[in-house]
Amino acid sequence: MNATPVPSEIRIRVLIADDQRLIRDGLRYIIEAQPDMEVVGETDRGESAVALALKERPDVVLMDIQMPGEDGLWATGEIVRQLPQTKVLLLTTFDVPEYVYDGIRAGAVGYLLKDEDAGALMDAIRAVHRGHALYRTGAAAEVLGRIVRSPHEEPASREGEEMEHLGEHREIGDIAEPLTDRELEVLQEMAWGLRNDEIARKLCISEGTVKTHVHRILQKLGVEDRTQAVVIALRRGIVR
Repeated sequence: MNATPVPSEIRIRVLIADDQRLIRDGLRYIIEAQPDMEVVGETDRGESAVALALKERPDVVLMDIQMPGEDGLWATGEIVRQLPQTKVLLLTTFDVPEYVYDGIRAGAVGYLLKDEDAGALMDAIRAVHRGHALYRTGAAAEVLGRIVRSPHEEPASREGEEMEHLGEHREIGDIAEPLTDRELEVLQEMAWGLRNDEIARKLCISEGTVKTHVHRILQKLGVEDRTQAVVIALRRGIVR
C-alpha cells in the first residue's frame, strides 16, 4: 500500500549544494522518494547556493564544504545571516575538526559525512528541520568536547587557543537572564559528555539538582537538547 502523499505546502523543502553531479543526482533521487520532502533546487557553487536559497527559501540546505569559488562555509554564513529560518546541514567527506569548528561558527546546525546511509541522512534532515543540532562524526565529538574546558586546562592546539579566546567573553548576548556559576559548571560537564549522574558525583550535588540545572540551561539558551546548548555556548562566546 502506498503512503498517503504529504501536501506540498507542508513538505520539507530541500536545496542541494555539491560540486559533484553524481552526488547531487543521488541525493535528489533519495529525497524525492520521501513522501514528506521535495528538492527545490541544486547547485555546484557556494555563490549560487546563496542566490538559490534567497530565491527558493528552502527549509533545509544540504551543503558541501569544498566547492569551486566561494566554499560551503562561506555560503552557510551568508544563508544563515540572510535566512535565519533556513537550516544548513553540512555534508562532506572530510571529518576535520577545523571544518566542524568553522561550520558551527558559520551557523550550520549539523555536520555529517557523505558515507551516512540514506535512512540516517533522511532522519537527519527531518531532525534539523524540527530544530535539532546534529554533530555525529569523530571530529565533531572532539570539537564539542573541547568547546567547554576547565579554566585551568591549557589548550592542546591552535584550535583550542581559538576556543579559549572566544570564551573570554562570558556574556550571553541577547539572552536576558545569564547563566549562574553553577549552571556554567554543569554546562562544562555536559560538553564533556557526562551523564546527569556523573555530573552529580563530580560536583557533589544530587542528580535531581543536576536535572534542574540542565533544564534551566536549555531554557536560558533557548534550545531543546544538550548538543544545541554546547553549540550555542560556543557561538555566543559564553564558555571558556
